[in-house]
Amino acid sequence: MARPVEWIPRGVVGGYAVRGQSPVQRFLPEGPLEPWVERFWTISWGLEGKPPQTGETLPHPSVYLVVEAGRSGLAGVNTRRFWRLLEGRGRVYGVKFHPGGFRPFWTAPVKTLTDQVLPLEAAFGAAGGAMEAAVLDCGGDVPAAVSILEAFLLARLPPPDAKAQLARSLVARILEDRTLTQAEAVAREAGMSLRSLQRLFNEYVGVSPKWVIQRYRLHDAMEELEKAQPVDLPALALSLGFYDQAHFIRVFKAFLGRTPTGYLRGREG
Repeated sequence: MARPVEWIPRGVVGGYAVRGQSPVQRFLPEGPLEPWVERFWTISWGLEGKPPQTGETLPHPSVYLVVEAGRSGLAGVNTRRFWRLLEGRGRVYGVKFHPGGFRPFWTAPVKTLTDQVLPLEAAFGAAGGAMEAAVLDCGGDVPAAVSILEAFLLARLPPPDAKAQLARSLVARILEDRTLTQAEAVAREAGMSLRSLQRLFNEYVGVSPKWVIQRYRLHDAMEELEKAQPVDLPALALSLGFYDQAHFIRVFKAFLGRTPTGYLRGREG
């Protein structure tokens, strides 16, 4: 059975504390699902009579299986900023796969799912629709819903896949090491050519190594902007591998829809 753990957000636009106590429950897989699944999770909200809340994130390079009334689906890596309006009352259950971890469950390169959301029945056949209905029937019984998701994946457990584990480990290195700012450096560390690295990421992760690097360095930038002021933007840009401040601002705005200065103003206001 998956075990509950504290949820540490990363990539949440505007910081998490501004929205009060976390409604997210997170569960780590145990046993045979651990190589493939990063976590099970659920979020619920009750906003009747209250203003809607908007959640905004820079998504991770992961595939998600999501169950929610009227919105269930298998979601590939989202290359754009993701936002969701929460209103009324609701609950979502989900599975976040490790980067590279969904490929062995699928019949094609993960790149084919990028920026796509497939209905669960389209992705998994009638069994996907049955699983969705069973999870929705659980309502707020979180352990029961997580057990159904676990059983669904265990019934489809793939054999070991060395390339999936390699992709996972390389994405983890990019996440953890801020000095990795170029795909060529990742390829050297992995002992492979840049072209081979790109093929691996397209097949198993769904996006390029350059995209993963840039996304996680933007996560790092957001964390730094949350910490303290004033922020030395030129120094921050160079430390995260951008050519200069102008390059950093351009990429930041392209992903988040605002400049770093605008982001800071939003936090202050």
